Amino acid sequence: MRALVIGGGGFVGPYLVRHLHNDLGYEVSVTKTEKEQLQLPEAKIYDCDILDKAQITKVLEMVRPDYIFHLAAQSSVSVSWKNPALTIDVNIKGGINVLDAIRELDYKPRTLLIGSGEEYGHIRQEDCPIKEDTVLRPGNIYAATKSCQNMLGSIYASAYDMDVVMVRAFNHIGPNQTPIFVVADFCKQVAEIEKGIKEPVMYVGNLSAKRDFTDVRDVVQAYAMLVKEGARGETYNVGTGHALAIQEILDKIISLSTSKIEVQVDPDKLRPVDVPIIEPDISKINKCTGWEPKISLEQTLKETLEYWRKQL
Repeated sequence: MRALVIGGGGFVGPYLVRHLHNDLGYEVSVTKTEKEQLQLPEAKIYDCDILDKAQITKVLEMVRPDYIFHLAAQSSVSVSWKNPALTIDVNIKGGINVLDAIRELDYKPRTLLIGSGEEYGHIRQEDCPIKEDTVLRPGNIYAATKSCQNMLGSIYASAYDMDVVMVRAFNHIGPNQTPIFVVADFCKQVAEIEKGIKEPVMYVGNLSAKRDFTDVRDVVQAYAMLVKEGARGETYNVGTGHALAIQEILDKIISLSTSKIEVQVDPDKLRPVDVPIIEPDISKINKCTGWEPKISLEQTLKETLEYWRKQL
């Protein structure tokens, strides 16, 4: 089987490539932007700008994959507030380019579009856990672009008879994640304090928001299962099914350190709008594929902190 990972230069891509190649025995190709540095001996690497459909078409014609994983995205909520136009270009225009390039092929590969739990938006506590047919009320620009991608994927699947499956992935974490995301940010700050690089003060945003956190290694297994077994045109939640307050995550990370750490709120880390709780129902993917997360939060946090200790 040949798999193409579009957008392999981010956090998830290398984990997915290694799982597909090492665990499943696929022949894997991966795309990245010209500016990204990516070393993956398990895959053939191609430069590809998804804002240029001709570049996507060229890669598809060379690889002719059986399975396509569309990971390329501007995936930070905070960045989406600061740069809405970039987020719209990459997530919507780029997504359309990918779908159109696939539509014009002379065969129909299976395609997995990666969305986000943020798409559900303003969810009340009594609405949790969130099922896939819940009305979407995106509360930020990133979420709005991912909601649009999901709807477009559904339309392309039905209107053009394309073999497209959609995912709404909730927060995924692990070693090598950029510190613009909360868990990596906390772990990096703790490691810096331990090394004496910064004062023993952690700067944080909203700690009351509740989110679902899944280890990235569990997430890529879900993707690999869904691209094979997911139903065409359907959307699947990927998460643990259990939301935790950011405060609990922070407390767990600080408890892994022997340093005495003070916590202060940084106004720059607060979002213009923050959804109080996002917690998924994962029964649909479990029923379809048998997938469920296996790696504990404690293990993920410990390994992420160790990663930053070694990086510094």
